[in-house]
Amino acid sequence: MAVITISRQFGAGGRTLGQMIAEKLNYKFLDDAVIQELSKRIRVTSESITDMEKIAGGLFSKIVSTMISRKYMERLAGESSGYIDEVIYAEKLKEVIIDLARQDNVVLLGRASQFILADVEDTYHFLLIADMAQRIRFMQRHYKLSDSKAHQEVLGGEKRRNNLYTRMGMTDYNNPEIYHMVLNMSRLTLKQAEHQVVTLVRPQGA
Repeated sequence: MAVITISRQFGAGGRTLGQMIAEKLNYKFLDDAVIQELSKRIRVTSESITDMEKIAGGLFSKIVSTMISRKYMERLAGESSGYIDEVIYAEKLKEVIIDLARQDNVVLLGRASQFILADVEDTYHFLLIADMAQRIRFMQRHYKLSDSKAHQEVLGGEKRRNNLYTRMGMTDYNNPEIYHMVLNMSRLTLKQAEHQVVTLVRPQGA
């Protein structure tokens, strides 16, 4: 019984590897489940959660959060609908990650789960890294993007990652000391990385 968190430099293959590990260990991969649970608790659409993750930390988001109060927006939306900003997102994200981790036998992708679950027993934290060229090639291969589009996606993903961690006061997310293992995907195949994670997490003899 364990929980696995996978953090990654954008384009290093975290989502793909997470799905592979979950299938290999018969765990649940909870990437979409996090969005769905956030949507339910905040009373906004899944698209609103996704949009918030994309713009978190951006200038527009900061202006809106500064100018418009939460209570005003909630009154405007009515009782049946909620309101989301970066502060609400961060608060509810912590709750959701902790609650989903209680299920055990789950794989969580990113969203500061390595920090939120840092002291939780039987939780393993992994960081995927790769050089920029490798990450661009990965996005081209797995998502059928052009070179320029893949480059934009990697840069945009890294910016969103930095913004989220900054908002949550967590700036040392690339520090190898907070992880059980750092996997250099410029030197490992996905299958090799899967083997390393499964070997560490799976009980001996299982």
